[in-house]
Amino acid sequence: MEAGLLSSWLVEVIGSAAAVLGTLCWLPQSIKVIREKQTAGISLAANLMLLSAVSLWMIYGLMIGSWPLVLANAVSTALVLIIVVMKIRYRQPQRKSADTG
Repeated sequence: MEAGLLSSWLVEVIGSAAAVLGTLCWLPQSIKVIREKQTAGISLAANLMLLSAVSLWMIYGLMIGSWPLVLANAVSTALVLIIVVMKIRYRQPQRKSADTG
C-alpha cells in the first residue's frame, strides 16, 4: 500500500469509528430512561444544548452533502430527543422549602 493511500484509509477508519461511537454512546442512556422512567440525574439544559448541536451538525451535513455526517447526527438527534422528551415528561415536581411554609 502506498503511504498516501494508507494515511487516507487510516483517516477514514478513525473518522468512522468516531462517528459510530459518538452516535451510539446515547443509546444506553436512552434505553435506561425509557425502561426506568426516571430522569432526576439528567440535566435538561445540557441535553437541550446537545440536541441543538447534533441537529446543527445534521443540517450542516445536508448542506455540504456529507451523508455519513447526516446519518450519524440524525441517529444522535433521535436518541438525544428521546432523552429530552422523557426528561420533560417525567420531570419531578419542585418541592417547597421549609422556609416558604
